Amino acid sequence: MRKILLSIAIVSAMGMQAQSINSENVDFRVLKAPQTSIKETERTYSIKVNSPYNLSKEDVLKQAKKDHQDAVANFSNTIKESQDNYQQSLRDYNDEVIKAKETFALESAEFKKMSLLERLNMQEKGMKPTLRLPSKPVYVKPSPPIYRDPDLNDYFIVDNNVLASQISIDGYKKGNPNVDVYIDMSTVNFQDNAGQTFANQPTKITVKENGTEKINTSIGQDFVFVSSQPSNNINKPAEEKKYLGNTIKSINTFLNETYGYKTLNKQVKLEFVKNKGEYNDLEKAQIYVTTNLRKLQANSDPTTNNVAFENMKKGTDIWEQVLAKVNYTDKKAVYNAKIGKYLFLNLIRLNVALENKKAAEKYLNQMQEKMVELDLSYNEKAELKTLENQIYKS
Repeated sequence: MRKILLSIAIVSAMGMQAQSINSENVDFRVLKAPQTSIKETERTYSIKVNSPYNLSKEDVLKQAKKDHQDAVANFSNTIKESQDNYQQSLRDYNDEVIKAKETFALESAEFKKMSLLERLNMQEKGMKPTLRLPSKPVYVKPSPPIYRDPDLNDYFIVDNNVLASQISIDGYKKGNPNVDVYIDMSTVNFQDNAGQTFANQPTKITVKENGTEKINTSIGQDFVFVSSQPSNNINKPAEEKKYLGNTIKSINTFLNETYGYKTLNKQVKLEFVKNKGEYNDLEKAQIYVTTNLRKLQANSDPTTNNVAFENMKKGTDIWEQVLAKVNYTDKKAVYNAKIGKYLFLNLIRLNVALENKKAAEKYLNQMQEKMVELDLSYNEKAELKTLENQIYKS
């Protein structure tokens, strides 16, 4: 009996040891391909912007100096105007004193007509007539104008050249252009609706490739929420500056999705069985996938990447073959639910990272069919939810 129990304990320990799951984060780089492919030697572009914005730092400083010069030249008139205003304030003050005394006299007369009890009641309530005279105006002579550089943060400094410099296409160089981009931008329009502020900024994007028009479209026509307050209560220059920044982001997003070649630095978590023996095939799969992920190159030449993807597939093929052998109800099986869970997660994570959403969705659906047997932890459920959102995110 002792020998039997000892034998069972050894087998059980071996099974637990054989299914020790570890993980590693694999860093790799890929080139995000655009909708429109352009030869690498022809990736040059130009940006031209036409907008209602035409204010430079120099314009602000020039206007500030002019305003100061005008204030100096007009200072004598400012003094006279301040004196006239003071005299008018004195006249208004005298009129207000007369009115205050007349009001006090009338209220006092009415108060005297009241009975003693009524007068006492009025006093207790602080309603006894009181003479309240206005404050007498004091003349303050204006100080001579002093020039100070304006706070540029108070101004909406932007022009067509500045806007054009904020627009770029990843993977392209500025120069003799093969891709010409023309941006025709209107001003930001504010609109009130139910006490809230909304805004739009219609913008036309035209793109020519080697002189031939390829794109002629518009963005920013829909009104979007800006503030929970009406437009007359918001700082319009600040809100317009913010909205214009969002429009520039939208233009960059559109152009880069269409033409841009962007290097993406990525990382994916992959799990593996630590122990050898019956899991040599899974160890081999791990080597195929991780080493070839790291071999991916962020360039337009597909040769190196094609070889890496072919070798990587050798590893994912093993994962799929093992999945077909998983026994989800027998915990002691060599390929049990624990193995199946990590393989499903690996396949989903890998395909999400490589932006193969259809493949990722396929494995997600397969995994969901086995969800009762897989017994996911809280963290695994949260991660799977995140992966699902990435799969279905447009």
